[in-house]
Amino acid sequence: MLVEARAPYWPVQRYFGNDAEYAALSGARGAAPMIVAPVFRGNWAFDGVCADPELAPLFAHPPFVEAARRLFGGTIVRPQKLFVNLTWQLPFPQGAGHTDIPAFRGMDRTRYPIAWLAVMGLSGLFEDVRLCIATAVAWFYEGEDGGFEYWPDGPDRPSRIHEGRIENTALVGDNDFMWHRVRPTGRPRDGMAKLGLDSELVYAGGAWAVRDGDRTLGRFGWDALRVSLSWKALVFESEADLRRYEDHTDDIDLAEVLRRYEADLAARGISVSWPDDPVHDPDVMRLLTETYVRFPVETRAA
Repeated sequence: MLVEARAPYWPVQRYFGNDAEYAALSGARGAAPMIVAPVFRGNWAFDGVCADPELAPLFAHPPFVEAARRLFGGTIVRPQKLFVNLTWQLPFPQGAGHTDIPAFRGMDRTRYPIAWLAVMGLSGLFEDVRLCIATAVAWFYEGEDGGFEYWPDGPDRPSRIHEGRIENTALVGDNDFMWHRVRPTGRPRDGMAKLGLDSELVYAGGAWAVRDGDRTLGRFGWDALRVSLSWKALVFESEADLRRYEDHTDDIDLAEVLRRYEADLAARGISVSWPDDPVHDPDVMRLLTETYVRFPVETRAA
C-alpha cells in the first residue's frame, strides 16, 4: 500500500551529472555513455525528517537502529534517509559494483556532486572527517533473483551473496565503504525496454507501467517488480562527537580537499592543475577515478 500510494518513481541514473560521473560509480570503463537501467527510486525521508506518520515505524525501526549502533560501536544513532527501490524484472547490464555516497564534516550531497564525494571516500585520504553512516537494505518481494552481492572483506577478497527467498530480511553495513551490487534480474527472452532519464514508474488501473512522456514502455503486475528499502543513519561515538558535527568544528573545505589530492597525486608522480570548477569537471573526475577507484577483483575483467 505504501509503495502504490507514493508513485510515480524515477530512474536512479538521474543522480549522475554526466557520463564521467556515471563511469566513476557504475564500473563502466572510460567515459562510457550512461545506461538507464529499469531501477526506480522514491525518497520517503531525507535529512533526518520523516513527515509522513505512516512511514515513521520504518524510519525509527528498532532493529535497524540497534544494528547501526553495533556496526560502528557508537552510542547515538540518528536516522537520516529512507528510500524505496523498485526494479522492473527485465535483464540489464550488471555493473562492477559500487559504493554508496559518503558524507564528510563540511561536505555532503547537499552541496557537492555524488561522484565527487564517492571518489573522496574511495581515495582513503579523508577518513579523519568521514561521517559514520550505517545502511540497512531490506527486501520485500517473493522471488529467487535480484538479490545482493557484497564485499565485506574488501574489493580484493571474494564476495558474499544474499539471494533466494530473501523477503523480510535485511543486511546492515557500511555501504559507503563496502562494495556491493544488485544481482541480475529477469530473463533475456523477455526482451528489454530502452529507458531514458525522463522515464517514470507509475501505478494506475491496478497495474504498474513505465512511461516516457506519452509512450508506455511496458505494463506489468506486482510479480514483475522487486521492492527493497534503503535506510541510512548517522552514528556518533559520543555526545562530544555529535557536538563536533552539529557545531561544524573540524569541518573540511574544498581548498583542503584539493590540497590533499594534490599532495597525494604528486607523491604518485602525477601533476595536476585544477580548473576553475574542479568539482564539476569531467577530466578531473576521470583522473581521480583512474587513480583511486579500485573495483572488486571478481568484476575487473567485466
